[in-house]
Amino acid sequence: MDDLIAIWPFLLILPIVAFLYASVGHGGASGYLALMAIFSFSPEVMKPTALLLNLFVAAIAFFHYYRAGYFNRKLFLSFAIASIPLAFLGGMVEVDASIYKKILGILLIFAILKMLNVFGKEAPIVKDVKVWQGLLVGGIIGFFSGLIGIGGGIILSPVILLLHWGKMKEAAAVSALFIWVNSAAGLAGQLSNGVELSSLSFVLVGIAVVGGFFGSYVGSKKLNNRHLRHLLAVVLIVASFKLFVT
Repeated sequence: MDDLIAIWPFLLILPIVAFLYASVGHGGASGYLALMAIFSFSPEVMKPTALLLNLFVAAIAFFHYYRAGYFNRKLFLSFAIASIPLAFLGGMVEVDASIYKKILGILLIFAILKMLNVFGKEAPIVKDVKVWQGLLVGGIIGFFSGLIGIGGGIILSPVILLLHWGKMKEAAAVSALFIWVNSAAGLAGQLSNGVELSSLSFVLVGIAVVGGFFGSYVGSKKLNNRHLRHLLAVVLIVASFKLFVT
């Protein structure tokens, strides 16, 4: 209880982060990691906790986007075939805390650009993903997902839009399930390597699920949350800066 009281600002911001990420089909791990970095959580706690939160929030996001008819199974499999085993492998790798922070700081840039809607434009014509493209992109993202403790959707979604592989809602639906499978594989890799989940992690799950449920519901319909996204982008910028200077 004392631990929860000590981080009460974190607990207030957490469901907002989950809401915003789920509204675009993401589990929110990069946002959770950013918050934990600001509140000086250790990497040993950050990685498994973020992946655990991802499992619940991404599952809810996928449910809503799937029901809305936006899921493209072929597009998902193009990336997931390589990402799942490599996410497990990445989860087994132990990385130095200082290197971990720098890699996370770089990956947060993708989240910042996403929240600022830099990758929000759709192409009029959708192209098919070649086999080698799906394996390469999925494998690289999967490995770093397990290594850092993210689901990889914050990277995959912009890639899909930039390379014209899918529409925005379609990218959100595919990313949601992509995040779930990578988070499960990455967490399994970490647990097999002796990493343990703290009791606080399960309390955070309950809080994040509330924000994730409402975020994914309204995101799969229609939502204008530009100002809130900009606010979250500021939080991510602060976290990224802290990761680089500490």
